Parts: sequence; C-alpha cells; structure tokens
Amino acid sequence: MKKTFYLFFVAMCISLVSRATAGDTTFVQAQYGTQLSWYGNYDTAVLFPNSGKTYRKILMTFTLGKYHCPTGSTYCGDWDYTVQTFLMAKTGDTMELGRLITPYANAGNPRTPWAWTQRYYFDVTDFYPLLKDSAKIRILYSGYSGGFTADVKFAFIEGTPDRNVVGIKRLWNGTFTYGSATDPIDNHFAPLSETAPAGTNSASLKFTVTGHGSDSSNCGEFCEKYYQLFMNGSMINQTNIWRDNCGFNELYPQSGTWIYNRANWCPGALVHTNIHDLPGITAGSNFNVNINFQPYIVTVPSAVYISEAAIFYYGAMNKTLDASLDYVTAPTTYEGAFRENPLCGSPSLHIKNTGSTTITSIQFQYAVDGVYATPYMWSGSLAPLHDTDVYLPEPSELRNVSGGSGTYNFTARIAQVNGAVDDDTTNNTISTSFLSAPKWSSKLVISLQTDKATLDGTTSSIDWKLYDLNNNLVAQRANNALSTAYQDTVNLATNCYKLVVENTACDGLSWLDASYVGTGSIRVTPMGSPFAIKLNSYFSGDFGCGFTQYFTTVGTTGVASISQLNEVAGIEAYPNPAQNNVTVSITGIDHVKGVLNVIDALGRVVLQQGCNNNLQNINVTNLANGMYTLLYTDATNNNAKLVTRLLIAK
Repeated sequence: MKKTFYLFFVAMCISLVSRATAGDTTFVQAQYGTQLSWYGNYDTAVLFPNSGKTYRKILMTFTLGKYHCPTGSTYCGDWDYTVQTFLMAKTGDTMELGRLITPYANAGNPRTPWAWTQRYYFDVTDFYPLLKDSAKIRILYSGYSGGFTADVKFAFIEGTPDRNVVGIKRLWNGTFTYGSATDPIDNHFAPLSETAPAGTNSASLKFTVTGHGSDSSNCGEFCEKYYQLFMNGSMINQTNIWRDNCGFNELYPQSGTWIYNRANWCPGALVHTNIHDLPGITAGSNFNVNINFQPYIVTVPSAVYISEAAIFYYGAMNKTLDASLDYVTAPTTYEGAFRENPLCGSPSLHIKNTGSTTITSIQFQYAVDGVYATPYMWSGSLAPLHDTDVYLPEPSELRNVSGGSGTYNFTARIAQVNGAVDDDTTNNTISTSFLSAPKWSSKLVISLQTDKATLDGTTSSIDWKLYDLNNNLVAQRANNALSTAYQDTVNLATNCYKLVVENTACDGLSWLDASYVGTGSIRVTPMGSPFAIKLNSYFSGDFGCGFTQYFTTVGTTGVASISQLNEVAGIEAYPNPAQNNVTVSITGIDHVKGVLNVIDALGRVVLQQGCNNNLQNINVTNLANGMYTLLYTDATNNNAKLVTRLLIAK
C-alpha cells in the first residue's frame, strides 16, 4: 500500500488548458476554488487533451482549503467528511478517480488556520483511455456543514507509460448497508462474468472501500472487518477494511478524534485503493469475479460501505530496463511529509521498477543547492512494477545549511540502472525545496512528565530515544513509571541527531479529553537556560503515536544563545493539563510585550492578562474543566500571534 504521491511541480497553470512545449506537460484545471457548502454533487466541465500523444504519467492534484462560513453557522470545517472525485467521460463512462476524507479543521487549530491548504496526489494514469475530449469532473461532498474549498488539477506528462491500458470495466459501485439480515451486502457484489479484450497481457481489480456510520458495535466506522475477492469461485485475496496508523497522520493535530483508527480511512488523509492482480488473464480470457464481505448481522443496521471497483486490462510492458524516481520523502517542504521534515541526515527517495527486467543496482547522484555529493550505488532486487524506499548517505551540504532561515533545493537523479543507462531518462530526476533542520546546543536537558494512560497498568506509554547520524542510540528514557517527572542531561558531539518520542497508546501527551489520555509533557532546554526549544512536531503534546525532531549541534562546549539556535517563535503552557497555575513560555522573541487571552470552546475570552516576559505565570483556578485556546498577541503588531491549547482538568 502506497502513501500519498509526493510529486512536485515547478509551475501549475490555472487556465482551463495550458500547453507546454512538445515533450513536456499539459495542465488541465478542472475545479477551482469550489466551495463545498453542503451534501451534494459539484460538477465542472473540462476539456482534456486529445492530440494523439502518449503520456508517461497523469496526476490529479486535489487541493483542499477553507473559507469563512456565513455568520451564524454552527460548524465550519470542523468535521471529517467523505469527498469523492468522479470522471464523467464523453463516452458515458463514470469512474471514481480518487477519494479523501476532510480533517477536523477548526480554524483555531495550529495546522488548519483559515489560510490552510493541503494537497492530495492521485496517480490516474490508468484512466487515460477515458481522460480525453470534453468531460465533467464531479465532486461528491458527503458533508452537512461547509467551510471547505476544492481545487482539482491534472498534469499530463508526455512520454511512454509503463504499459498501455487496453480496457477498463467499472464493476460494483455505490453505498451499501452492512449488517442487514434482509438485504445482505453481498447481494450487491454478485459474480460478474467478464472477457479480457484484445491485447490483454495482464489485469488488475482496483477496489476502493471505506466504512461509515455507527451501529451497536460501532460499525462501520470503528469496526475492523474484511472482504474476500473471488475469481472463478476461488478466493484469491482477503483484505481487512482498516487503517491502523491514524495516530501517525501527517496532518495533525486536528480538532477532533484524529488519532482513532478507522475503516480504511483517517481524518484528513487520502483513501488508499486496494489493487489485486488477477492471475492468468490474457486476451480472450473468460472469467467471473465477486466480492464477499465478512459475515455480520445486527438488529438495527446503520453501517455502510462506500465502494468503487473496476478492472483494468494491460498490454505488455513498454520498457525493458527502467527505474522511475517517483518522489522525495525528505528533505521537502511538502505538507504531506510533515513528520519526516525538516531533515538532517539521510535523504529518502521512493523508486519504482517500470521495466520488465529485475533491477539489482541503481547509481544515484544528488545535490543540495547545486553541490553534488559522492555518487551512491544502491543494490538489491526490485521486481517489475514493484517499488521501494532508498536512503542516501548524508550530503555534507545538508548539515552545512542547518540552522539557516531560507529555502534550499535538493535534487536527485538516477545515473545508471544495472550498470547502464535505462530506457527512459525522463523519469530519472526530481527536485524539491526544503527548510533546514535547526541547530541546538550540544548540552541539553530533556524533561519528561509521563502520562497517566497505560497499556499494562504499571509503566507509561511514553518514552524518548536520541539517535546519531548512523542511527546509533545515544540516550533514552524508556520503561517509565506513570505520572512521574524525569530530567536527563545529554552532552553531544557535533553531529546530526534525531529525537524520537514514542507513545504506544498513540494518544500523545495531551489530547481532547483527559479521561482518555495522559497529562504529561516533554521539554528540551539548553543547559542553563529557562527557555524551551521549539519542537517542530510537538504541538503541546497532541502528536498521536509520536514524532521525530531532527537537529544538529553547534559544538561540544558552551551553551548556545537563542540567536545561535535560530529559534522560531513559539508558545508553550505547562503543566498541561493544569489545575490552578500555568507557566507560559514564549521563545524566539527578544522583547515580549503583549496580551495573553484564554478562550473557551465557544470563542469567548474567559481570562486576559498582560505578558511582558518570556516566562509568564497565569492563575486558572476559576476556570472550569475543558479545552481552551491560549493566544498571545504582540502589542506592537496585532498580526503577530502565537497560539497553543490548554486543558484544565481538576
């Protein structure tokens, strides 16, 4: 199962069709700033290229954003709704191109302010036989409140595809009740007889399915069930309809239950399509396929599965020896790789074998801001149409830019495959922009207040580990007692490091409801300094299953100043959750002078206090239990604001 495609384009046109030079890319704008205000279909006419050219790759970018709902709206972008994108082709065919789930996106949350956008990338190359001429792109928004915008854009990248699609057949599709004794869901997935068209060399069945609704057993959103795929009466695959990694969501924190695993989806994430190869299918093959769901009956059925299935018939591979460099996970500024960045250490690439020959070696070249590192030779065994991640040795320039305030460029390319130039050089190079990892003092104090959530009743679910460039464990705090404060001092050599904070319960250190999660915190301070270093992925403890912070050190002796550490302005409140008194720490601002507001869930200011120091105490004794927003506004610039969340739990 693949993660979101991390593909980056130098320029995206917003006209209906913008043509580049021959051999380049054609961009098609299908939806632009569409406001998704209520449940229903949102249709836009498009004109796809019909020039007779071939395309190596066709990518659909769905950009989700926000807009201000009308005054009086109860909710605005606060809920997780299903968003499906359909192609309604000139031929009369209708196909689902991609599916995503909106996040819990309250504007008061640090990752989803009003200006927030998130890009979701879908590889729709296999739909090319239908992505021609005039058509409609339909967005089906299954939401009952507004606040989201949609932008859909296609990139037709010229070249030779991995293999030609010689036929497409839509099978079962729709929303079907699960758990009914009188109308079992399998009735809607009865066997279908098919014949492979001329030119078929292989075939795959693609099935997108997500569970929704809640009955007495929390089906279908929160129950793990499976489906079985049958071909000619024999089961060829059994797949769980489940996502078990929502606590590692790249879009976090959110203003709802984003950490809960669900039926093949996570709030704010792209929905993965399951791809099943159908064995032995060639031109003229007659066969039948059907899907059976795990048996389940409930007295009052209210669960549903939203389903879309199609068969794709392929010709032979078009290339003999070819590797494709698909995306860069790190370093990059792409918001879909938030947890892996900013990086020091080993760049991470994702490659695919797009030829018919097994790949055993690839020689890479890569550069930071035009300064190339020593070539790297990867070796292994990568079968046709398989993919893998490759980790490159750290280029020295990546560490040299650490602590910088600008944007830098990373470029990687494939020089040779199996000791030779491969068949298609147009998919061998990729570039990304990135921000540098911060510089920290070499002498650090790591303070951990453990949570109260536990798996075994005796130890905390929180620990931290510190690794060097070669992934050697330098220090750790593990197997900790519950509700206990720990303080560790580390003295580091000059190097690249990563601080890995893990929570096996996947509920962070602070979350929506103190009855479910711990009440802990973690702080990193330079030795001798009262000011905490801003942790890029911490968000006051609302980090789910964990987070990783990369950093380099400034030296083996001395304590770095705030300016040396290149601090980004940040705000933190502790203890959090709190009962009576709270310390507010503001970092990255030389002269603090402003106002602190504590805002309740209804948007009311319930406490206001001047703030003229980097460390400020506030008394919250009179505040009721619940989640609050803590907002610092600079007195000299009302647009300069810092925000965090504060949980009161007495």
